[in-house]
Amino acid sequence: MKWFGFPGGSPDSGHGRSTSSLRINLFFFGTFFIFCVIIVRLASLQFVEAEALTEIEENQETKTVPLSAVRGMIYAAGGENIAYNTSVQSLYITLTKDYTETYRNKATNEYEFTGKAKANTASLAARLESVFKQYGDPSGKKLTAEEITALLDLHFKKTLGYYPRKIKAGLTPKEVAYFLEHKEQYPGLSIVEEAARHYDKDTVAVQTVGYIRPFKSLDSLDLYKNIRRAMKKNNADPGLAYKEDEYVGAYGLEQQYQRELRGKNGYQTLSINPQNMAEEIIESVPPVKGNDIWMTINKNIQMKTEQAIMDQIRWLHTHPVLGKLHPDALTGYAVAMEVDTGNVVAMASMPDYDTNIWTADRVEPELFATIENNYLNGTIKDTTSGVSGNGLKSVIYLGSTVKPLSVLIGLNEGLFSTGDTYNDTGIAYFGKDDKASVKNSSGHVLGPLGPAKAIQESSNAFMVDMVGDPLYKKYKSKAPEVWDQYLKAFGLGVSTQSGLPNESAGLGDYKDTQAAGSTQAAMVYASFGQKGKYTALQLAQYTATLANEGERIKPQLVSRITDAEGKTVKAFHREVLSTISFDPSYWKEIKKGMNTSVKAFDGFPYDFARKTGTSEMDAYGVTRDNGVFIAFAPREHPKLAVAVVIPEGGFGSNSAAPVARKIFDVYDWEYGLTGVPRKNVSPAAESTLE
Repeated sequence: MKWFGFPGGSPDSGHGRSTSSLRINLFFFGTFFIFCVIIVRLASLQFVEAEALTEIEENQETKTVPLSAVRGMIYAAGGENIAYNTSVQSLYITLTKDYTETYRNKATNEYEFTGKAKANTASLAARLESVFKQYGDPSGKKLTAEEITALLDLHFKKTLGYYPRKIKAGLTPKEVAYFLEHKEQYPGLSIVEEAARHYDKDTVAVQTVGYIRPFKSLDSLDLYKNIRRAMKKNNADPGLAYKEDEYVGAYGLEQQYQRELRGKNGYQTLSINPQNMAEEIIESVPPVKGNDIWMTINKNIQMKTEQAIMDQIRWLHTHPVLGKLHPDALTGYAVAMEVDTGNVVAMASMPDYDTNIWTADRVEPELFATIENNYLNGTIKDTTSGVSGNGLKSVIYLGSTVKPLSVLIGLNEGLFSTGDTYNDTGIAYFGKDDKASVKNSSGHVLGPLGPAKAIQESSNAFMVDMVGDPLYKKYKSKAPEVWDQYLKAFGLGVSTQSGLPNESAGLGDYKDTQAAGSTQAAMVYASFGQKGKYTALQLAQYTATLANEGERIKPQLVSRITDAEGKTVKAFHREVLSTISFDPSYWKEIKKGMNTSVKAFDGFPYDFARKTGTSEMDAYGVTRDNGVFIAFAPREHPKLAVAVVIPEGGFGSNSAAPVARKIFDVYDWEYGLTGVPRKNVSPAAESTLE
């Protein structure tokens, strides 16, 4: 169609062109405006907010938070629970800005909590205090608002901001129900199921088993120093990281087998904001339960041993020995070790205490004062302070129990032979012009003695004239070192290698010749047991070495380790540490001599080797007598070695030997000194055995 009267055709064509141009102009203008906004924003980001954004980028990272594994159990030899766990519910608070929001105080130029954060914290603490009071255990400790605020650690003095804060463990069912129902009222609150550690109320070998404490309180122990160093490595396994409030082994087997008992922690990987607070969980790896430890200690034998020590101490307080009571005998130590396996079936350090006190968050000073003399294992080291009436500790002189070894040394050094006879006049002289002397106990004159008889009659004079003084004359200044090497071959002066933390090697003070007065005096006194202080465990290992004729074996406190399914992951067996050889006739001679008359063993149905001892030590200017006793049974094909020490208990035959008799009897009942437990023997068969 063609239009007339309008140049260029259609009457609307000019209007169409103007509309199109307007649209194009609007498009370009809009685009220009958007680009201007982008450019301005980019300039702002570049020149105004660059520093803040860089800080955010640098601080935007991930962190790992450990999730505690359930600690493994510790069982006695018969499977009894000695250290075990129960499930408890704990309340944690993860801090949010509701409690930690801050502002910069222009006057002090320091960050302070906002009024809102302070109010939220005060409200939270007050509400928690009220809930704990209303629904908590009526007999339990009541947390105050101030204590709750301290546990929140708002200033991050104890732990990092993104770590949940444990407020209370062992929630009651009513508390759990309340918090689950009102969780929205408590930002950051979580209820976590955890394992609480407990120890057998029968207090079984408590110092040997040990106890646990929070990881954060054990920086002084090398084990945990090393763990902290490992945790700081960039490529460290997150599963090896420890929580500050995680309970770990602090003593005894709990510490020795910490890595096995602990298992492996799980962990959560969290994204963390610039304020070091958690934002979200990126990854979660569950923990692996710890392995279980099976002790060699037999609960029944252990408890009878503990009871025997305490009964004997009470007896010494009320029954005079040679007209004298022993009220200062307050402690006792005993170790029973199998000769053929090395298994320690009893290790008693008495008095003992209830290790459950350590499972509290804090041990009050008043409570610690009641156990400070008892919580360390006196069978492996000196206790922290004097515990007998006159301050004598648990590591004491051997007394006459050294005499079998003293005779062995004399025989091996050719100082005399098994056929030689010594005329005991009750006294031996030594030193310049023989002005110094040593007498037999009570001044007894024993007459003609062979080596075996000298052990049996406990002749001090024989040991001085036939061993100590001749050894000095043979080696002069080197004599203490020669003596020392012999003793170490029997476990005296070296670690028993039990593996228990803080085990003492004893004290070979015969090497301090100046303190002794002379090298000769040191050797004289060492020869009959008045030099050289050793532990009850060392005495037991020494006794077992005598029984094994020079084969020193490792004391085993754990028989096996099992995993969560009960599968054995490691088993422990007899381990020979060293061997010393002597002529067979020498062994025969000393075993023959270990035949001292001991009233406590009247009626004992086995021939056994034994040696009583009375070690003398000065305390407050007065010489005190300590009871010592060692024995192994049977004499031939020995099964059990026992060592007992009663500081300030007087003669070993009256103080320590009765304890040993009870240990042998209960071992015979449980395992049998001939390999057949007495409890499995019929009365008729038992009468035939006797």
